[in-house]
Amino acid sequence: MGKITFMGAGSTVFAKNVLGDAMLSPALCDFEIALYDIDEKRLEESYIMVSALNRNINEGRAKVSKHLGTANRRDALRGADFVVNAIQVGGYDPCTITDFEIPKKYGLRQTIADTLGIGGIFRTLRTIPVLADFAEDMQAVCPNAWFLNYTNPMAMLSGYMQRYTDVKTIGLCHSVQVCSKSLFNSLGMEVEKPLREKIAGINHMAWLLEIYDAKGNDLYPEIKRRAKEMLENPDTHNSHNLVRLDYIRRFGYYCTESSEHNAEYNNLYIKSKYPELIDRYRIPLDEYPRRCISQIKSWEDQREQYISGDVSHTRTHEYASYIMEAMVTGVPYEIGGNVLNRGLITNLPHNACVEVPCLVNRQGVLPTVVGDLPEICAAMNRTNINVQLLTIEAAVTKKKEAIYQAAMLDPHTSSELSIDDIIAMCDEMIEAHKGWIPEFR
Repeated sequence: MGKITFMGAGSTVFAKNVLGDAMLSPALCDFEIALYDIDEKRLEESYIMVSALNRNINEGRAKVSKHLGTANRRDALRGADFVVNAIQVGGYDPCTITDFEIPKKYGLRQTIADTLGIGGIFRTLRTIPVLADFAEDMQAVCPNAWFLNYTNPMAMLSGYMQRYTDVKTIGLCHSVQVCSKSLFNSLGMEVEKPLREKIAGINHMAWLLEIYDAKGNDLYPEIKRRAKEMLENPDTHNSHNLVRLDYIRRFGYYCTESSEHNAEYNNLYIKSKYPELIDRYRIPLDEYPRRCISQIKSWEDQREQYISGDVSHTRTHEYASYIMEAMVTGVPYEIGGNVLNRGLITNLPHNACVEVPCLVNRQGVLPTVVGDLPEICAAMNRTNINVQLLTIEAAVTKKKEAIYQAAMLDPHTSSELSIDDIIAMCDEMIEAHKGWIPEFR
């Protein structure tokens, strides 16, 4: 029997998915489950839900415990084999609101702001100190555990853990599994499965480099034809995936994460000087705050069902339980994982966190050597990696100049604001984040 610790267990719906998946695995159903959070109410709700799920789908085989606050964190982690991380430091109110409203004062509009840009930078700065504490505790009480990180900004947080701690870390996202499905849905393509595809790059901007159908036919020529037709006649299609389809037209390749995300990862689509681009590409500005409000309301509506004990579960496509299963049983499983670039993608920086195919078995996570990406794909990735590496440097050194430099090199921020405004905005963000980030000099 082993142990799974879930950090940020107040994320009740996600905890249900990951832990419900584990309960449905014969290799994991007897594992002890420890829930950790700093929010007492949400922790209690998740404890009630997971306990009910354990009774309903697992015959009560798992031992479920709850652990509140930093004083009890080591007890939650002690002896863990797997630590799933789903924390959100600062939450929607106040920190997500801050991430959007202060930049907006300077004329900088965002869509999601959890991966790159000013929102991504400051989300990283308030999360890395917490992860540093997690790493210290894990080294003390579960030094052999795997840290399965789901928290964004994925590349910055996973990259920090992989470079600056001894914790075995893999970064996990949802977008690789649904990449080709989203593309076919957008284009109205019916494709026989199984597919053969190759995806590599960085989190939220990994590239669908190759895709073949079950008979070995290259699907890209038809994909490019349909994408071009849709972009030339957008009003005849109800698509909100136009930025990614435009990537196919301009760069030749589709990428893993949604159009609302990728609209703010570059200097091309959100421009105050060209507001017509927002309409042409159907870019939903301020999308993430709307989602947060909607999710809060949805949770209020669903809370009673989740804590009533009337819960069931069907195994999802989340990687976590399949990774644990592969490591426990030795039966290999393939994922798209976020790992440190040690010669894996040869035209990206060696200290970047990259997303590549990985094989998982008893040995752990074994990344695939991809080689060079097409130069345009690597170039797009590098613009994001610049910000990621400088933000990690800021978090480690506590130097304000690294924050400024990360913001100045962010593609979207630098295309909209002057250097002076970028620095002033960062200073205002630093002041607003007092209590959430350490002192910077």
